[in-house]
Amino acid sequence: MAKGRPSTVFFCNECGYESSKWMGQCPACKAWNTFVEEPVVKTAQSARTGTRKNAPEPMSVSAVSPESMKRCKTGMSELDRVLGGGIVPGSLVLVGGDPGIGKSTLLLQLCRNLSSQQHKLLYISGEESLGQIKMRAERIGSFTDDLLLLCETDLADIEQVIRKHKPEVVIIDSIQTMYSENVTSAPGSVSQVREATNTLMNIAKSLSVTVFIVGHVTKEGTVAGPRVLEHMVDTVLYFEGDRFASYRILRAVKNRFGSTNEVGVFEMRGDGLAEVEDPSALMLSGRPKDSAGSCVVCCMEGTRPILVEVQALVCRSGFGIPRRQAAGTDLARVNLLMAVLEKRMGYKMSECDAYINVAGGMKMSEPAIDLGIALSVVSSFCNIVIPEDLVVFGEVGLSGEVRSVSLAEGRAMECRKLGFSGIMMPGSNASSIKGLKDIKVYAVNNLADAISALK
Repeated sequence: MAKGRPSTVFFCNECGYESSKWMGQCPACKAWNTFVEEPVVKTAQSARTGTRKNAPEPMSVSAVSPESMKRCKTGMSELDRVLGGGIVPGSLVLVGGDPGIGKSTLLLQLCRNLSSQQHKLLYISGEESLGQIKMRAERIGSFTDDLLLLCETDLADIEQVIRKHKPEVVIIDSIQTMYSENVTSAPGSVSQVREATNTLMNIAKSLSVTVFIVGHVTKEGTVAGPRVLEHMVDTVLYFEGDRFASYRILRAVKNRFGSTNEVGVFEMRGDGLAEVEDPSALMLSGRPKDSAGSCVVCCMEGTRPILVEVQALVCRSGFGIPRRQAAGTDLARVNLLMAVLEKRMGYKMSECDAYINVAGGMKMSEPAIDLGIALSVVSSFCNIVIPEDLVVFGEVGLSGEVRSVSLAEGRAMECRKLGFSGIMMPGSNASSIKGLKDIKVYAVNNLADAISALK
C-alpha cells in the first residue's frame, strides 16, 4: 500500500456489515453485490487503563419509574393513527417513499398544523432553497413565525442551530444530503448516512426533540443506504402509491411507540394532501355493474376494516405456458388458490392465463382475501356475475376449506355501514356474530358451499 493512502473498508448497502475485502455475497444478510468500498479515517484512541472516573452505574429495574409519554397531536388524524396516537417527544422518525410521492408535502403540512398550535419547529432542507420551500408553503396554506427554515447540509452547523434555537420538532429533508466533516466519503454514502443518523439520534434523545428524517428509496422500494439506518430510528414510515394517481398510503413498518399494522390514506390535491376518512368508499368508486370476475372483499389494516374490489380475468392461453400476473396481492398465493380450485373443485385452468388486480392500488396480503380471489377467478372462468351488494372474506386452505378470520364482527359492521345487504363469511365466524338480522349472511365451510351460493 502506498504511503499516505487512506485505508478503506467495504460496507454492505443492505445491513451495514463491514469487511476488509470485497465479497460477492454478504455473510450477514445474504444479499448479492451490495458491498461498496469507502475510505475511513482512523481516530486515535486514548489508552483505557485503571478505573474510569464518572463511569455509569446500573440501576435496578424496580427503581426505574416509567415515563409517561405525552404525545403531541399533529392535526392530521390519519398521521396520528399511523404514529400510534401522535408524536412522541425525543423520537426519531424516518419517512421513506418514491420521488414525488408527497413526503415533503406531508411534513410541511405537519409543520403548518403544529405551528398553528404554537409549537416551535425547524425545517432543514438540503435539496431546496428557501424560495422553493416558500412557494410550496404558499400553496399549502398560511404559516406562523414559529416555523423556522434553514438550508444547510453540514451536520456540525445543524447541531449548533438546533441547540441554539431549541425547537420541539426538526425536519431533515433529506438524510442523503447531510454530511459530516469527520467522514471523508461523499454525502449519501453508507458511512455518511450512518454518521448523520447517529448524530441526529443523539440530538433527539439528549434534547428531547422529535426529528423527522426524509429518506430516498431504491428501485426495490426500500430506503436507500444501509439497513442499519432503519434499526437506529424509532419509527419507519413508508409513503406508498402511484405518483400519477390521487391517493397515497402511509404505512408504518416499524414503530416502537405503537402498532405497525395501521395505515393512513391521503388524497393528493392542488393545495396539498387531504385525509381520506372513509377509504372503503374511495376504493369502491367506479365499480363495474353486472361484470363477471369482480368481487368485493373486506380486509383489515390494523384496527380499520377496508373494503376493496378484487378483479380477475381468466382466458385461454395462446402459448404453451400460461401467463399468471397479480397486482396488489401475492402472486404465489394466487397460484396456490388456482391449484386448489383445479384439484378440489375440478376447474381445468392449467391452460388459462390469469390476471388478478386489487382495484385502487392497495396492496393486500391478508389471508382473509383468499375467498374473494377464488370467487373472482371462478366468476371470470365460468362467466358468473357476483352480486354487487355482496361482500366476501375468509381464508382458504389447501383442502378447499374456508377457515375463520380475526375481527369478523368489525368487518361485518363496516359492510353494514356502507349499505351492503349480503356477507359471505366462514361458518365458524358467522355463529359468533350477533346483530346482523338486516343483512343476509352466507355461512360457508368450503369452496363448494361458496360457489353454489353464487349460482
